Amino acid sequence: MSTENTSATNKDDNNATKPNIAFIGLGNMGAPMAENLLKAGYALCVYDLSEAATQRLQQAGARVADNPKDATSDAQVVISMLPAGKHVHAVYLGENGSNGLLTELPKGTLVIDSSTIAAADATTVADAATKLGIDFLDAPVSGGTGGAIAGSLTFIVGGSDAAFAKAEPILAVMGKNIFHAGDQGAGQVAKICNNMLLGILMAGTAEAINLGVKNGLDPKVLSDIMLQSSGRNWTLEVYNPYPQVMENVPSSNGYQGGFMSKLMQKDLNLAMQTAQDTNVDTPMGAKAAELYEAHAVENGDKDFSSIMGRHDSSVLS
Repeated sequence: MSTENTSATNKDDNNATKPNIAFIGLGNMGAPMAENLLKAGYALCVYDLSEAATQRLQQAGARVADNPKDATSDAQVVISMLPAGKHVHAVYLGENGSNGLLTELPKGTLVIDSSTIAAADATTVADAATKLGIDFLDAPVSGGTGGAIAGSLTFIVGGSDAAFAKAEPILAVMGKNIFHAGDQGAGQVAKICNNMLLGILMAGTAEAINLGVKNGLDPKVLSDIMLQSSGRNWTLEVYNPYPQVMENVPSSNGYQGGFMSKLMQKDLNLAMQTAQDTNVDTPMGAKAAELYEAHAVENGDKDFSSIMGRHDSSVLS
């Protein structure tokens, strides 16, 4: 059974107490997030299936664990960044729902899950954590790998006021914008609402630019016109999907880097799952999900702005 968390914390140069942190999941997002915590003076123990990923963090000063339970043996805070809901379930609840990490954590432990998963999955884990006296936050992020490296992510957090207050200074090391969206599960709902709208905007922007180009307009001139008109949106401002219209974006680099189409497909599917679970009509979201599902078959690893190739396949070559 869980016991009170009384293990020692570490202190920085100003003698401010910092909790020991376990970080589980060191992918393209998790690894730089963990590195930023190390740079800020947090004692970190990490776990990932990838030996290369754990070696990277070990070289940066982290202790490497053989499994999630070992990683959390001396931690007051657990942060996870995992691929999907099934992985979050497996880590925290266990394969049969009774032998997961939650049963090993002391009461009062703060768990921050930054994976993007279905709101229902987050709520299930949060409910189990609450029954054990563990503070659980769903805290998905926006900002991509660039934001993870720069420590400028946006965190969208669901959970209690008390847990959010405990987490905020830690999240501030990894992000610039930190929103408390509401109770448990609210972070995931807000994240998928945002990404559903983003998918709709990108698909629509690509469609509009294609219409203009096929009718003789220069894509940059058309983009500039729309930027100063009522069609203005984030994709036109900072992430134009047409090649060579804007510098330093994936569309001008063969659609490499950025946010992969298969991840946009995943988030759109999560939005559709939530809409179905709560009987909400989302016809435009459904169409965007349909478009990205087809697009990701051959272009899943390309940036999501590569949906432009649906209209002009030559931009993908």
